[in-house]
Amino acid sequence: MTRSAGPRSNLRRGLRLAAIVVVGGFLLVQLVPYGRDHTNPPGTRTVHWDGARTARLAAAACGDCHSDRTRWPWYTNVAPASWLVQQDVKGGREALNFSEWDRGQPGIDEVVEAVSGGGMPPVQYRLIHSGSRLSAAERDALIAGLRRTYAADPPPPGGGG
Repeated sequence: MTRSAGPRSNLRRGLRLAAIVVVGGFLLVQLVPYGRDHTNPPGTRTVHWDGARTARLAAAACGDCHSDRTRWPWYTNVAPASWLVQQDVKGGREALNFSEWDRGQPGIDEVVEAVSGGGMPPVQYRLIHSGSRLSAAERDALIAGLRRTYAADPPPPGGGG
């Protein structure tokens, strides 16, 4: 008498196949050559912050994407996280770059709106970078410091995006 595969056996086989497909897909996406260009180009002119507190807050909440001093943790070498980080850094540097203060940057009102509205730093960044989670007082201090910095060391107009 032959024994037929029962529902549990079929379920195990299906789960095993699904695991193989997921692991295989994960390994295959590692071959995509995007997201590992971890360059920090030399800045052309760094912003002159109004004070140490503003510099600290901006570095913690904005520096990885809005400067040429990006920290590249281990997970930035693993797809698909590497793809998302690369895209965020590229977009952030194009929109506002504290390391290229001699090129056009967005106006202070646009920057303040992004920070005060909660859009910056983005949720995906705040989730894994606890230092970027600003309290209301820190957010207000950053905004005030950004206003003073823009007033004392204004960038050329016309940048951002």
